[in-house]
Amino acid sequence: MEEELKCPVCGSLFREPIILPCSHNVCLPCARTIAVQTPDGEQHLPQPLLLSRSSGLPAGAGAAPSLEHDAAAGLACSGAGGSAAGGLGGGAGGSGDHADKLSLYSETDSGYGSYTPSLKSPNGVRVLPMVPAPPGSSAAAARGAACSSLSSSSSSITCPQCHRSASLDHRGLRGFQRNRLLEAIVQRYQQGRGAVPGASAAVAVAICQLCDRTPPEPAATLCEQCDVLYCSACQLKCHPSRGPFAKHRLVQPPPPPAPVETASAPTGATQGAPSGGGGCRSPGGTGAGPSGGSTARKFPTCPEHEMENYSMYCVSCRTPVCYLCLEEGRHTKHEVKPLGAMWKQHKAQLSQALNGVSDKAKEAKEFLVQLKNILQQVQENGLDYEACLVAQCDALVDALTRQKAKLLTKVTKEREHKLKMVWDQINHCTLKLRQSTGLMEYCLEVIKENDPSGFLQISDALIKRVQVSQEQWVKGALEPKVSAEFDLTLDSEPLLQAIHQLDFIQMKLPPVPLLQLEKCCTRNNSVTLAWRMPPFTHSPVDGYILELDDGAGGQFREVYVGKETLCTIDGLHFNSTYNARVKAFNSSGVGPYSKTVVLQTSDVAWFTFDPNSGHRDIILSNDNQTATCSSYDDRVVLGTAAFSKGVHYWELHVDRYDNHPDPAFGVARASVVKDMMLGKDDKAWAMYVDNNRSWFMHCNSHTNRTEGGVCKGATVGVLLDLNKHTLTFFINGQQQGPTAFSQVDGVFMPALSLNRNVQVTLHTGLEVPTNLGQPKLSGN
Repeated sequence: MEEELKCPVCGSLFREPIILPCSHNVCLPCARTIAVQTPDGEQHLPQPLLLSRSSGLPAGAGAAPSLEHDAAAGLACSGAGGSAAGGLGGGAGGSGDHADKLSLYSETDSGYGSYTPSLKSPNGVRVLPMVPAPPGSSAAAARGAACSSLSSSSSSITCPQCHRSASLDHRGLRGFQRNRLLEAIVQRYQQGRGAVPGASAAVAVAICQLCDRTPPEPAATLCEQCDVLYCSACQLKCHPSRGPFAKHRLVQPPPPPAPVETASAPTGATQGAPSGGGGCRSPGGTGAGPSGGSTARKFPTCPEHEMENYSMYCVSCRTPVCYLCLEEGRHTKHEVKPLGAMWKQHKAQLSQALNGVSDKAKEAKEFLVQLKNILQQVQENGLDYEACLVAQCDALVDALTRQKAKLLTKVTKEREHKLKMVWDQINHCTLKLRQSTGLMEYCLEVIKENDPSGFLQISDALIKRVQVSQEQWVKGALEPKVSAEFDLTLDSEPLLQAIHQLDFIQMKLPPVPLLQLEKCCTRNNSVTLAWRMPPFTHSPVDGYILELDDGAGGQFREVYVGKETLCTIDGLHFNSTYNARVKAFNSSGVGPYSKTVVLQTSDVAWFTFDPNSGHRDIILSNDNQTATCSSYDDRVVLGTAAFSKGVHYWELHVDRYDNHPDPAFGVARASVVKDMMLGKDDKAWAMYVDNNRSWFMHCNSHTNRTEGGVCKGATVGVLLDLNKHTLTFFINGQQQGPTAFSQVDGVFMPALSLNRNVQVTLHTGLEVPTNLGQPKLSGN
């Protein structure tokens, strides 16, 4: 987790971290060193740079926003601030740097920009040298000039991690929010590590943070808004009680806290800070922040309305706000929510994202174990292959000696290649795991905090980082890139004259195919199966054999032979359980079977009218669920399902019924005649009905006339029971006559015949009704 707590500029643990607009953190003292002043301070720039600026910038490009800049440049008058205020002088020697800074200024209108790093610190962050003071001026006067320049001009700061630049408003760096949660976690981390050898003891009194004297003068006042300690001279020079500073509150400096042995700052925390002036010291010396729990953490207040606590969360700006921000500030018309509710919501989101990373971390640990096992297997298998190869070569005559050496070299290279691939994958996975673990520990520490506003300041960025960390473990990242198997077989049977062509050949059977369960599915009475070969398979595959049982636990039978790895089998029984398996074959023979997959077909049938099987006069609509006809003669259309087993029920709703036609409902074979009434041939079993009565018909034989017909709005039900081999009809929920047909056996498709005077809509996927009425008596 320590990497999460280090400043990207100085490389030490964070001190007074602030949150940049890009959600990254940086120490406040380090931020002063990388802040870039805009062209209003050009009077202190080298002459070549002034000429370049005057010729390249539009008029008014460097207009100052306000005199109230960076807490009156109290932040910039230290050694750190001096380098920030005068940072533009560092690029005077090359036109490339000038153009870079010009592009940065032109982009500050939008709040963001980009630059090409020129001068860099050892940590990869651009550090700008101080501007040379005017000739004859003292160091103090130079700092005063820098402060005056910075306070009357706008500045920008570039994130050292993502290189996005943000312009500063009149508050300067204090316009960025302090990351209080990160401060607390850093201090708790320091306490957990114990005292750092060589750390300096706490100072006896608070000292001025802006003095150029050695040693600095004792502090006389503390500005609560700037959070900077001043002696009397520096307060009059850098923080006068007039203008924009008139609203700032000056108080007595706080007394220094008692020394805490286990919470002293690490020595590395001062190594990355700029020298001179003490600008990298925390406000109030060592006692400004929480120290080992001896002083309470400063209660967070709104930076725009001093003394006002946060009470709500602006959803639009994603920041905590006070009630004055809602009444008179820029958040008046924004969507706001209670601070506590959003705190809990973001904590829940972060926890949920952490769960995913935690799962991936567990998988990564298991994957590392798997890779280490592969290492051992590669070693063992490599040794086995070497021994086998030596035994075969020793059995040959002296003519095989030179070839034996070549083959041994191949095996060794193969083994070394596999070992290198596995080690590379182990190192890569270990790095990812360490990064994810550090991020998890840091996030868990953040979740422990009870500061809602501080948590919400960083929660969005943390959630995004955790999600990105989870996305690193893409599918296939936790699969070995090499196999522990050596697919090398030496054929020792060739004659002596072919010894110089001796090489490894493939003589193995294909491995077991892997069923892709996520792609296997069922629909109605059809099943779809998909499979693939395991990774790192070097044995050739000529094709596959798919086998399926009969749905009743019987013997397997071949249903597909070919090279495809996806197959759909139609025409199975409804409400049946099928077992399927697949095997591969090549010229060496047939490989082993895959694991058996169990597939359950649908309990009820979902189907429509089949536009391919219907007569050309049939007109289908409503996704092929509604049928009518363009002819006065009866025409036949079939359904898309076929039944050979089970009990099935569907209904047809009469949408239109004109001039007393005789539509027929029933079942038929696929080869039924389509240009006459259903039931007139021996391929259909039907009931035809008018507005008064109905008849059953098969082979043009009319039987069981029954009173009661259909009209507009009527519903005709068809019950096909292939367990009892019967066919029964219903009208409006009442059985129409006796059982229409018995001894019905074979494969049947729903069927309908009608003319242009009738329109019906098909309803499928229905359970077999249990409350159907008693049958009506037939008329004969």
